[in-house]
Amino acid sequence: MATVIDVKGKTVFKPDRITREMLFDSPEMRVALMCLEAGQTLAPHKAPLRLMMYCTEGSGTFTVGEEKIIAGAGTAILCDPMVMHGFSADRGERMVVMAVVTPADTE
Repeated sequence: MATVIDVKGKTVFKPDRITREMLFDSPEMRVALMCLEAGQTLAPHKAPLRLMMYCTEGSGTFTVGEEKIIAGAGTAILCDPMVMHGFSADRGERMVVMAVVTPADTE
């Protein structure tokens, strides 16, 4: 069975905060869409999950550990569990990031 999501239709920006829309949520995988106005930032943080940050629109700076990565639409950045990660729409334009997280291997 397929789940079809209108990602463009879920893209909403707010001037005072990042918007976050949960697109899919199951024990095996979570998919969230985050929309940032120019200048907004998701502060670096850690999570015990495997993560893919996929920039669907705009560009900005992604933080993974100590690394800073400038990336734009069409770029996917992978992050291991418990590594600091975040992103900022600091390139003068809006940015949309789809975050896909899966549980980390416990073995």
